[in-house]
Order: sequence, then C-alpha cells, then structure tokens
Amino acid sequence: MSEAKFQAKIIHYLEKTGWYAIKLIKTNKNGIPDLVALKGDRSLFIEVKSKKGVTSPLQDYRIKELNDKGLEAIILREGEEINI
Repeated sequence: MSEAKFQAKIIHYLEKTGWYAIKLIKTNKNGIPDLVALKGDRSLFIEVKSKKGVTSPLQDYRIKELNDKGLEAIILREGEEINI
C-alpha cells in the first residue's frame, strides 16, 4: 500500500472515531508530521510511513520537539495497528 493510501486509511479511521483530522501539506516548519488530529482537549501529530519508509533526522527532531513541548507526536507505520 502506498503511503498516501495508508494516510487516507488513517484519516478515515480518525474521523470515524470522532477525531477532527487535518492533513498538513505546507507549513512554516519543515519536517512537521503529516497529520494533526484533534478530539476534545487532545491534539495528536502523526507522521505516516510506509512499511519501508524511514523518518529523516529533521522529522525525528520535530517529533521530539513537539513531545518536549508537551504535545503528542507519533509515527504510524503501515502494518501497525491503528490504536489511537
């Protein structure tokens, strides 16, 4: 499955389970995760990767930066259970 199809599957799952999902296309910060999901007082940044996909050092930095600021940022890989 392509990363785009997996991303669409995640968005569908999020919306089906009550999340407000936004695909981030171009932001002022390179390396920011692909999706942001909002539900109640919870926000979640999601970097989507195919089975063979690898995060870049900048993506790893952004995920750590978000988590260090008290936000939740994760990597979801194709083949892993979507359990958010």
